[in-house]
Amino acid sequence: MAKQLSDMILPGDSQMLEAVDALKRYHEAQASGHAEAEIERLRVLTEFLFQAIADHNLQVLGQPSGPQHS
Repeated sequence: MAKQLSDMILPGDSQMLEAVDALKRYHEAQASGHAEAEIERLRVLTEFLFQAIADHNLQVLGQPSGPQHS
């Protein structure tokens, strides 16, 4: 039986739960025909939250995250 993504997230991983919830709200807004501005706002928020998680994980692993400026 396939698990839902939210069932596979570690308890206490509030950032991931927030990002998954934002993704769910984005898809719901698309499906229900919300205004384009609201859909775009939710897309940007979702992207930001997942990128913040990725950047954090890279920092924890000792890797550079985000664009590197010289």
